[in-house]
Amino acid sequence: MPISAEDLLSIVRLYWRSDHEFDGKLERSPELERFHDAWEQALKKIDQWRVLMRELRVVFPHLHIGHATATCDASFKCTVYTEREPVSSNQQEDEPLSHYWGVVGCLSILAPVYTVYGLQYDFKGKELIAARVFFEPLPPEMQALAEVIARKIEAMFGAEALPREIAESRIPLIVERKEPPETTLFHALFTSEPENIPI
Repeated sequence: MPISAEDLLSIVRLYWRSDHEFDGKLERSPELERFHDAWEQALKKIDQWRVLMRELRVVFPHLHIGHATATCDASFKCTVYTEREPVSSNQQEDEPLSHYWGVVGCLSILAPVYTVYGLQYDFKGKELIAARVFFEPLPPEMQALAEVIARKIEAMFGAEALPREIAESRIPLIVERKEPPETTLFHALFTSEPENIPI
């Protein structure tokens, strides 16, 4: 039976608070304690996540595969991305314009769900000038990558894709720097900063 927004909200309430009561205190909140415990359990699967990334390297030998997991987020993350590509421009620029794009696979450590989304980084010379996040439907060039990543996560971890309409459900919780009314289930289950991937 598919997991519902209500089920997921009851799960994430165990790990994220709706207030700032513990801000600035040495004492950890019960939610933060549970979050750290969840990561301790999840890290037992890190070798399996590395196997996933090795398999992606075999499937996509011409692309870069990166491990983007950060334990402040609630998910394992991997990236599959291109080399920087020049961007054509009619303007005379001192610095050349370029971009690269990729797909990020996220497996939640809090619930048996995953998501896949796209990213594009734009540069002027070496300076990052824009980061764009793409959710369903992904641009055509990202779709095949996303499908392969999704199939591999499903096969290896038995997780189900979190539908976008559920992922966008607003929740009354604080997740890192996201606060209501901006906070969504996506933030609580995966990451509060989807554009913040090591590049």
